[in-house]
Amino acid sequence: MRYFSTRNKNEVVNFACAALAGLAPDGGLFVPEEIPQYSQQARSSLGSMDFRDIAFETIKPYVHDSIPDNVLSDIIHSAFIFNAPLIPAADRFCVELFHGPTAAFKDFGARFMARAFSFLRRGEDRSLKILVATSGDTGGAVADGFFGVPGISVTVLYPKGRVTPLQERQIAGLGQNISAIAVEGSFDDCQRLVKAALADEGLKKRMALSSANSINISRLIPQAVYYSAAAGRAKAGLTDSDGDATPRVSLSDASSIAANMKAPRPNRPVTLCVPSGNFGNLTAGLYAMKMGAPVDQFIAATNINKTIPDYLDSGEYLARNSQATISNAMDVGAPSNFERMSAHFSLEEMRRIIFGVHVTDEETRRTIKQVREQAGYFICPHSAVGWKGADKLIAQNKIGNGINDAGAVGILCTAHPAKFREIVEPLAGMPPVPAVLAAAMERTVNAKTIPSEVSALIDSLNESN
Repeated sequence: MRYFSTRNKNEVVNFACAALAGLAPDGGLFVPEEIPQYSQQARSSLGSMDFRDIAFETIKPYVHDSIPDNVLSDIIHSAFIFNAPLIPAADRFCVELFHGPTAAFKDFGARFMARAFSFLRRGEDRSLKILVATSGDTGGAVADGFFGVPGISVTVLYPKGRVTPLQERQIAGLGQNISAIAVEGSFDDCQRLVKAALADEGLKKRMALSSANSINISRLIPQAVYYSAAAGRAKAGLTDSDGDATPRVSLSDASSIAANMKAPRPNRPVTLCVPSGNFGNLTAGLYAMKMGAPVDQFIAATNINKTIPDYLDSGEYLARNSQATISNAMDVGAPSNFERMSAHFSLEEMRRIIFGVHVTDEETRRTIKQVREQAGYFICPHSAVGWKGADKLIAQNKIGNGINDAGAVGILCTAHPAKFREIVEPLAGMPPVPAVLAAAMERTVNAKTIPSEVSALIDSLNESN
């Protein structure tokens, strides 16, 4: 598989070069020259295959020239020690992406990326510095994924005062090869600083640099796995049992709720609603669909940072400054992965397969409360944006009204609600707290604060080198 920049199709690289560089030399994002297809056998077995087998079939064609099959298998079994269960809740299902060590969907890509980098850089004498901008969950997942990996250090940039206390402890509480910088600005400022540092010729001469945001193709590709797994099971009419981290009230205490839960009917259209900010997650879903996963439609549900829904409506892409919301990990006004989406799909194609919808903070709060009352299930503010986005489109008759009618409607639940207890608890009561989050709250924050200026970041990197 060859990769080229979204801004220059003439220069191609293999997976190893694309992953380790992070950003293309011209500032573009690396994309595969084609989206591979599942074999007919794999496509017909997605509903019954083990999650790790789906991961192997999904990732292999993207990396086969850089990572041998036996090494890839080892990486997958080491990275994916957790699944993404398909859990029924009310009239739809939830794809629970928070069963990993930082209780957020970013664990899938970050853990794969850390292990892939370790292999790809075997024998290197020069240490690698990874830069990552985060609006909340990416930083914690990357920090955890790379923690203690020899020859690699990570610097995480996050917007000061715009992440939750738990997220900050996950980002800035590990130490060792993980450092954190609190930027006086927004996530967009953090992302801008990272891109500028990666493009700085002087800095690149002094240190080996790469990125770990979804601008890096090696973090995005593994996220396609859970789309294929979820769509395969939904198409087959299957769901999973609650996992250890499933944030549901006891069904014995809510028998009426349990009685109304049903598995999706088989062979129905599958619509997946993706809470969206930087749009790396949705781009991974689009890759899975193109590979042959049985997804009929996507919903891109944003908060009031609705750059992409506006683009789908008007046909004009207008990046803007981000606005702070209670779904903070989605506070992105200039989503990087739009460039990748545009490289693969025209506006007309996007409109055929993606519904755009946005949700206000007040609607998000009401949804958190309603889902707890009506479904006995806790959701985080980001997942609530997805749930409400699906509600809006069902009310407009744009999609079927749930797993018991025209099709299977799934919400990608991107983070555990206990990560956002300051918001969730007053609305719905305290959700159960997974052990990994309870342990993270005991950490001490150690971060350096800088203004949102490229020179300040470069100075900090030079000091730490």
